[in-house]
Amino acid sequence: MPDNKSSVNLENQSPRDCSSAERVLVLLKTRGPQTAAVLGTALCVTGEAVRQQLARLAEEGLVESSAEPSGVGRPARVWRLTNAGHQRFPDRHAELAVQLLTSIQRELGEKALDAVLAARERDTTAVYASAMRGAVTLAERVARLAELRTREGYMAEWRQEEPGSFWLVENHCPIGAAATACHGFCGAELGVFRAVLAGEATVERVEHIVAGERRCAYRITAVTQAPSRPAGGHRRRRRTR
Repeated sequence: MPDNKSSVNLENQSPRDCSSAERVLVLLKTRGPQTAAVLGTALCVTGEAVRQQLARLAEEGLVESSAEPSGVGRPARVWRLTNAGHQRFPDRHAELAVQLLTSIQRELGEKALDAVLAARERDTTAVYASAMRGAVTLAERVARLAELRTREGYMAEWRQEEPGSFWLVENHCPIGAAATACHGFCGAELGVFRAVLAGEATVERVEHIVAGERRCAYRITAVTQAPSRPAGGHRRRRRTR
């Protein structure tokens, strides 16, 4: 996948912009569990240099490792983020957001909360639709969508799997606490993607952070439109003389 990931502090930096330890954390966040050798290759440093960083991060409780079968030979040691490591990537104003959602639901009721979420979905759809101006192809629009999400802290990436088939991946959820407290947030975001790409593509979420998976991943598939026909579905007969 392309290196268009970002976040604030660790959120808004690519691996090249961070310290050595932070670069390791960013790669483990965006790529999932990795061996020291793979991390070293990605960072253009030796495996030993990476192992030193991993040892320090493990002492801080930010990473952990396990031995996993690797075919012939000794098992490979694979490193991953701990819960503390994931928390290094901020959940923006998490406590305040959850308190506000709880207050709206308690004081004004479920319908009021639904109305707030619907308004947020409409506003976000309008902003995203405006940002799509000038993006002609579906690939350009998916790329633009990934850029928008990256600026919002989702560490988003995209790739084209085959003609008309794309993946949009979000490696971080900056509103995770709010999304966990109110699943309507996740439904609204999926609704925004579908609205922005309506008529061009279908959007399906196949991985979900709130469900306990490492990332949110969306499959975007171009819509094949059938040739248009005259009203009534019948071809107009050619008049003969």
